[in-house]
Amino acid sequence: MTEERAEHRAVISGVGQSEIGRQVDRSGLQLTLDAILAAVADAGLTLDDVDGLAMFPGGGVANLPGYANGNLYEVHDALGVTTTWRQGQVEGMSLPFYGAAMAVATGQARHVVVWRTVKEGSAARGAGGRPAYGSTKPAAEGPNAWLLPVGMLSPVVQVAPYAMRYLHDFGATREQLGWIPVTQRAHAALNPDAVYRDPLTIDDYLAARMISTPMCLYDCDVPADGATAIVVSAADTTADLRAPVRIECMAGVVDQRPAWDQWQDFSRVGHATAAAMWARTDLRPADVDVAQLYDGFTIEVVWWLEAMGFCGVGEAAAFVEGGTRIALDGELPLNTWGGQLSGGRLHAAFGHTAEAVRQLRGEAGDRQVAGCEVAAVTNVGVLEAGAALLTRF
Repeated sequence: MTEERAEHRAVISGVGQSEIGRQVDRSGLQLTLDAILAAVADAGLTLDDVDGLAMFPGGGVANLPGYANGNLYEVHDALGVTTTWRQGQVEGMSLPFYGAAMAVATGQARHVVVWRTVKEGSAARGAGGRPAYGSTKPAAEGPNAWLLPVGMLSPVVQVAPYAMRYLHDFGATREQLGWIPVTQRAHAALNPDAVYRDPLTIDDYLAARMISTPMCLYDCDVPADGATAIVVSAADTTADLRAPVRIECMAGVVDQRPAWDQWQDFSRVGHATAAAMWARTDLRPADVDVAQLYDGFTIEVVWWLEAMGFCGVGEAAAFVEGGTRIALDGELPLNTWGGQLSGGRLHAAFGHTAEAVRQLRGEAGDRQVAGCEVAAVTNVGVLEAGAALLTRF
């Protein structure tokens, strides 16, 4: 492709993370500032260079239990920066860096910091825990009219029918899909920041308690405390940056009804997004060296393996069986930091993006994939589907 694409006018210049753990004795604001300062330094910049700020989620959602960001105004004030562009993203964010890339591509800012902070580990262990989605608004209206009567108040209950339908339609087994969390746990063992690093076996997986059939404990991401920040810079600033990464292509398409329970085709999630992304590049699935695929639940990895063309529809279970193909030395190393299933729920592909950048730079330590030049990153599916390829400079 010869035309200049908007994403080519932006680069990811820095990534930073706070301490990550099941419970971290720091406030949401403190974790946020830790991650931002680390990301700015990682980019080779100073706070004086930052002129854009963005966060997810924005609005009042940021201060609900478990979603304990420092809000946009608190962070702006604490950093003491002058901004030309800001964004508080409440819903509909296809990728963490999407809005920031558009801002620098259109000249609205030069260096944008975007962050996501969670205190879900503390909320889950605190009095009452984080309220289930929908339980804070018990009136049966809008989407809740369909969800409340059957107790569909949490994401795992909303996503489990997709997994059950997949097993039914394609003759897949839980044991096959269990190789996703088992292999990612092996990767997490090499990540000193991962929440869970102890070995996990298929027998452990099959013996785990069921959460919402057919999804067990190890099919679900791990509530954690921590913050991730990403710096997105104008491409013409690369000479001033430490180790920028190119945004080769990105897309975010929602082609069916934007609701878990009303999605029309349970076997095809993310396909429209992936098709739109591949249309923006000459690269193909075989060119991808590492895949950081959203894994709030195991079934979401299945969606993205198939949507991105790494295997055919209905073939993901066979693709991951045994873990060989998705291991660090396999044909498609998967979620090399342990993903959210073991590394911790950092949410909205922030942890996945940070790991993609580190892999492309050759800075992933013991879990480094040799010769990594192209990384795929995806986010959720259905409501907030996003996909991108990042490449080494």
